[in-house]
Amino acid sequence: MPIIDLLLPEFDHETANTRKMLERVPDDKFGWKPHAKSLDLCALASHVATNTHWLAGMLVSESFDLMPPGKPPYNPPRAKSTAELLAMFDKSAAEARAALAAATDEQLCQPWSLLAGGHAVFTMPRVACYRGMVMNHLIHHRGQLSVYLRLLDVLIPGMYGPSADDPNPMAG
Repeated sequence: MPIIDLLLPEFDHETANTRKMLERVPDDKFGWKPHAKSLDLCALASHVATNTHWLAGMLVSESFDLMPPGKPPYNPPRAKSTAELLAMFDKSAAEARAALAAATDEQLCQPWSLLAGGHAVFTMPRVACYRGMVMNHLIHHRGQLSVYLRLLDVLIPGMYGPSADDPNPMAG
């Protein structure tokens, strides 16, 4: 069985859950943050919305430098509204899924590096980067986003079954 056949169902499940969470982000609270050291709601939600964009590039390049020498550092996008946030997510997830669906076992087993200032932060097989840098990272920040939303009294959708606010996540 190709590796991709094991990865796509997870990707589809987690991106569907992520979209449900992003749909709840109130754009009138984009500047809110729970602590001075925390990202504001817009920055966190935008990060969640665009997290999957790393996957397409990861599958066709050998590395990505967050702070390339002699060039401006990576500047993550920020949505201006919940509608834009969802559009960013839909575009990112669709591009990532298409790239993932086309990936071969050989591609997935090749190394990929995240760089900062020309120095490797890590190098791992692309399939491990998919798991760690894309999926685990997405789920981690989506969990943070759920805490932000709870603190703002926004109803939290069920992710892996019911939530306190969504006792029947399969309905509707």
